[in-house]
Amino acid sequence: MTGVRETPHYGPLRERLKSGGTVILDGGIGTEILRRDVTWADHQVIDRPTVVRAIHRDYVEAGADVISTNTFQLTRRALYNHFRDEAHRKQIGAEDLDTRAERLLRAAARLAVEERDAAANGRPVAVAGAITTLEWCFRPDLAPTPEQARKEYVETIGTLADAGCDLVLIETVNSVSEAKVALEAANQVGLPCWMAFAPTEDGKLFTGETLADAEGALEPLGVDAILVNCAPPDDCRAGLVELAKVRPGAKGLYPHIGRFDPPEWLFTDEYPPDRYAAEAVMWRDLGATVIGGCCGTTPETIAAVVQALRT
Repeated sequence: MTGVRETPHYGPLRERLKSGGTVILDGGIGTEILRRDVTWADHQVIDRPTVVRAIHRDYVEAGADVISTNTFQLTRRALYNHFRDEAHRKQIGAEDLDTRAERLLRAAARLAVEERDAAANGRPVAVAGAITTLEWCFRPDLAPTPEQARKEYVETIGTLADAGCDLVLIETVNSVSEAKVALEAANQVGLPCWMAFAPTEDGKLFTGETLADAEGALEPLGVDAILVNCAPPDDCRAGLVELAKVRPGAKGLYPHIGRFDPPEWLFTDEYPPDRYAAEAVMWRDLGATVIGGCCGTTPETIAAVVQALRT
């Protein structure tokens, strides 16, 4: 295993977490692009970079300590899955598919890093390269073999590290086995890792495994934080309660608000920023040291959380 690096942007935040302080993660990226009346197709890091830049800047100015790249489900595998097989891809697919994922990953990381540098005003703000499971994040039964997964995670995380990310955020994870492989890949690359699991309504993983299982598997490998995400606030709270029973280290949550309406997001109004911020205070009291937002949350949501937690 290579040594895990610590950048000047992430180092102070890591120390804050070690001392029990709170670190604020940003909110939704893909859904925020949609909310601004732009399709999320191609992640928009090439075609509409000003939209993505503005979102990153808004989260920094809202007070987020960590902003995430617009790279969810942006992998070579995700592109290839649209085709029957390699021959079919070469027959009808665009000519740049073999290099597109890396190009977009690098472009997305660059946008986040540049906006962080422009807007942070000397405040430590880290850029997290955001990725998810290699297959659909709500379907653990589709996962590739550990050997294949390790190779693909090393490729993707290595690209994000080389492009300037301070840590990798592996989110909406559905099983302990894939989480372990992904963390081992991050260690091989040398990038600090936060691992976020999608919880069920009773605070378990989709495989039926528990967050105690996750803690037992990941803590010996040096995970920096274990989180729950991409579920309603009540479900994430249930996961946090279970996590707090077994994990003394950094832990937290970033729920979604609204509902998934394939292929896009359905925005609802049951969690306006003030209500979400009030929930965040309760999450902190339950032991959360990392708090942010997932799909449907906005810079206004994060600004309200910052105000509630730091006053």
